[in-house]
Parts: sequence; structure tokens; C-alpha cells
Amino acid sequence: MPLLLKNLTADQIQAGLAHAGVTPRLARQIQTAVVRHGALPAGPGISIRMMKEVRKLTVIPRLALIEKVVSPRDGFVKYLFRGDGPDPFEAVLIPLLHRPDDKKCVVCVSCQVGCALDCAFCATGRMGFRRDLVAWEIVNQVAAIQADSPLPVRGVVFMGMGEPMLNYEAVIQAARILSEPCGMAIAGKAITISTVGIVPGIRRFTAEGYPYRLVVSLTSADPVQRRKLMPVEQAHPTAELMAALRDYHQATGRRVTLAWIMISGVNTSEQDARQLAALTRGLPIKLDLIDVNDPGGRFHPPSAGELNAFRDALTATLGMPVARRYSGGQDIHAACGMLAGGCLSADALRHMPSAPH
Repeated sequence: MPLLLKNLTADQIQAGLAHAGVTPRLARQIQTAVVRHGALPAGPGISIRMMKEVRKLTVIPRLALIEKVVSPRDGFVKYLFRGDGPDPFEAVLIPLLHRPDDKKCVVCVSCQVGCALDCAFCATGRMGFRRDLVAWEIVNQVAAIQADSPLPVRGVVFMGMGEPMLNYEAVIQAARILSEPCGMAIAGKAITISTVGIVPGIRRFTAEGYPYRLVVSLTSADPVQRRKLMPVEQAHPTAELMAALRDYHQATGRRVTLAWIMISGVNTSEQDARQLAALTRGLPIKLDLIDVNDPGGRFHPPSAGELNAFRDALTATLGMPVARRYSGGQDIHAACGMLAGGCLSADALRHMPSAPH
């Protein structure tokens, strides 16, 4: 079987091609050329004969770009790709332009086609699970967007379609390739892996000691309410999740980042703030507040007054950093919770279940 490039680290490439005379240095050159430019290296110091041999022993896979949509509102860009399977998946370019002398972007990648977890507020969950992406399909999302964008990619967030902890091996392999100096050279601390709270994955991530950031979507501190919003609560209860996060903090010394999808009338009350404070007492956290995005119109973000009252309650009870994270690309269905690979009709989106109370 030929080696699948973009799916391997440089060390793995060298190990797989050592019998053909590929040295560690040449393996790094191959990795750089393939990941960043989609071709084997050529030029001074590169043996034509050696590259012919490598070409026989390897395959360079490529994603097909189906569609690209640019938001006229905020410059977010949504890409629809097809990889090894028939079902398409999406990635999003997030421009960071607040520093005129340091314009850059972050890429939000998918790790699965669809998702099995069926969170009540997420369009991806309405698709159901189609398949896992392999590492090269994740890496190639970033490489393809970098090749298309004038902005340098300085970060990657695993917050697109799918649950990263349910495709752990491919996600970690992709993160390793993306952060290799001879890969995409993205700093490990600028790679964020998000989860709805798959406890075995969090514990494995803790034990293996990667430098990547962890974000956990909590959204409610009330287990009964959370189960209505996020069925994962049944398999991995809040108490079990918080124990894993306390162990994560103990092992890494890092503040735990929790994401809170704000749904008007559901999880933005003073009581919700008090419950969160009680749940996280003694655990250093950062809370990211994110407006719900529902293309079907059944879920709504809080009004300005509701948001301000919730933030005041958090300030009074939580005593931890709270940030409102901008969820852009709403006008092109590229915002958090809206990615559905072009697979859901408007009618299907309108029939998403209504928010529980």
C-alpha cells in the first residue's frame, strides 16, 4: 500500500520511506512541500531520481472545493469540500483584523461529516453522523484555505462539524501535522480542540499532555436542563465531566475554558449564573459566551437587556473571566452551530426541536 501523504508526520514519512533512502531531512522537505503546496519537493539539492522513487511509493490526496461563500458583512468565508466520501463538509476562515499591523486568520475545521450528539441548538446534529474524517482531510482544510487566503493562518479551532473527542486519533494526528515546523507551523497553543464533554477523551487528552487548548461546551450547569439541550449529559453526567476538568487543571495548571451557548429564556438567568458559580467553585475557568445561531428561527439569543443582566449576575457570583465571543458569518450560515454541509433544507432547519424550558 502506498503511503498517504498529508496523513503522516515527518517522522512517520521517514520511517515509511527509509528503505528507499529517504533521510530525516528529506522527509521534512517532503512534508513541507506536500502539506503547504500539494506536491513533492523539487529544485537544488533534491534528487530527481529519489523523487521518482518517492512518487511510486506515495499518494498525495486532495480535497475537492465545491463552493466558497464570502460574507459581505464581516469577511468570514465558508468553504464546502468533498474528500474521500460522497458527503461534503465545511470549514470557515475567520479573519482577525483588529490589529492593522498584524492581520491574520484562524481556520475553523470539521473533523466529522455530521455529528451523532444531537445538541438541540446545532444544525450539524440534525444531520446525524455520516463518517469520521481522516487526518489528511482535516489538514487539507487548513492548507487549502491558506492557499486561497492573503491572510496568514495563525490558528486552528476544531469547532466545525463533528465531535473531536469521538474522532480522537485523527484529530490529534492532524493537530500534530498542523503544528510541525515542517508542516503548517501553527503554534500548538494556537490550536483549540473543542468538546461537548466526552469524558474518556478529556482524560486521555490530559494524560497525553498535548500543548493544544481545550474548550468544553457546558451551556448549562443544571444537569436536568443540560440533558434537554445536550443529550451527551446522559452518557457523561456533569459531575463526571467536572471531575475530569478538575483533574485536567491539576495536571496542566491551565485555566479551563467553558463555552456557554446563550439561549434566551433558557440559560441566561441569575439562577443559571449562581448554579455555574457553585459547580465551578475552586476551579479556575474562563467563560466564553456565544449567542445561539438557529437558521430555523426557533431558538433566539438573549436581548441586550437579558445579556447585560446575565453578565452582571456572572460578575457578582462567578468571579472569573467572562468574554463574549463573536460568532460571525451568520449571513452565510458559517457561524457556530450552523454548519450542515449544505445537507439540510430550510424546511428541515425550521423543524429543529424548540428550546426546552
